[in-house]
Amino acid sequence: MRANLFAGLALMIAGCTWIPGSLTVYKLDINQGNYITQDQVDKLKVGQTRQQARLALGTPLVSDPFHANRWDYVYEFNRQGRTLEHRTFTVYFVDDKVARWEGDEVPPSPVQVARSGGGDAVLDKSLTSAPKTSEDNWLSALLRKLGWWK
Repeated sequence: MRANLFAGLALMIAGCTWIPGSLTVYKLDINQGNYITQDQVDKLKVGQTRQQARLALGTPLVSDPFHANRWDYVYEFNRQGRTLEHRTFTVYFVDDKVARWEGDEVPPSPVQVARSGGGDAVLDKSLTSAPKTSEDNWLSALLRKLGWWK
């Protein structure tokens, strides 16, 4: 009888789709692609050759044979399985010279951040996985919903 109760309880727990974040599998922070900063974009000029553009921005992540006159620089940052940042930057060529570029807003260079007195204070604090002081953890939120916690 007791074994059946424990087996049933184990099946109920195993069937739950909601598992608190502290009990899930650890997922690494993943940076993928080309991280382009404002000082790199400032080095890019209309009329530069492909080699000069490569020196300014680095080798593009996507080399598409169907769009030979376009370089795509893609950057993505994932934390705990969620995409927190996704940026694209594209350089267009005409006659193997830089014609124009477009893309998402690029972050300031580390030198600019240091000059502004930034450092860690300028970093986006939403990327941290540490609980905020005003946030409840999953246990206190559950107890509050049950009316056992104020």
